[in-house]
Amino acid sequence: MNIIDYLASSPAAFIIVSLVFGLIVGSFLNVVILRLPTMMKRDWQTQCCELLEQTPPTFEPTKFNLIFPHSHCPKCQTPVKAWHNIPILSYILLKGKCANCQASISIRYPIIEFVTGLLAVAAAYYYGFSWQMIAVSSLFFAMVVLTMIDLDEQLLPDSITLPFLWLGLALNYFSFFTDLGSALWGAIAGYLSLWSVYWAFKLLTGKEGMGHGDFKLLACFGAWFGWQMLPVIILLSSLVGAVVGIIMIGLGLKDRSSKIPFGPYLAIAGIIACLWGETLINNYLQIAKFHGV
Repeated sequence: MNIIDYLASSPAAFIIVSLVFGLIVGSFLNVVILRLPTMMKRDWQTQCCELLEQTPPTFEPTKFNLIFPHSHCPKCQTPVKAWHNIPILSYILLKGKCANCQASISIRYPIIEFVTGLLAVAAAYYYGFSWQMIAVSSLFFAMVVLTMIDLDEQLLPDSITLPFLWLGLALNYFSFFTDLGSALWGAIAGYLSLWSVYWAFKLLTGKEGMGHGDFKLLACFGAWFGWQMLPVIILLSSLVGAVVGIIMIGLGLKDRSSKIPFGPYLAIAGIIACLWGETLINNYLQIAKFHGV
């Protein structure tokens, strides 16, 4: 029996492998979250200088992407050794400090690794050994990146949302999660629903209530799971956003005038809808039927 057949026949082993894989991916996602916004800003600055016929700025380091320069301590610049970069375990063994200069390492890194591992396990548990599991895992990983970048920068990169929107449509050409018609109208309805809210709010207040990335993210979920899932995602994201916002204001972390990114709440709602959306819809219909609605 080869490894593929073994994983397909052993759910427990498959979930363990998925957890380890998710932790490893989470370590890489930390790099993407940290570097992608910087890469985008550099590119925008260069494009603006070219448009204005000015000398492009010089950046340090000149070679900067998701691979180079290699991971290093931001304080002492010492490269991180491979055995110091084991997800979660290295953070625990190093007691959250740089092995060279003892500078503190943010707790967010192992948290992101842990969350990514849990999401991989959730995908493996609900979808089993299947192509759907691989697809959903990739979507979940993208949501981790989008959530953290939006929290840090109030930005949802098109380089992530748009490819996943098109991927959802492509997958549903083969009816991975819904039929192609539902996916197509899900993408259209997802974009236009928040686009309409954006313009209504701007016309009434003269202010921008959300970013254009939010439209694309909801369109992405519509492309993956169909227009039928959009009400669930919108309601869940609004509920999560309201609860978190109230808590943050109550704790004094934000005030009523603070801008709160909506992308993380959409991402959380999309993940919940992916895993339990059908159950939520069915329970609602049963309750509505019971009450004669």
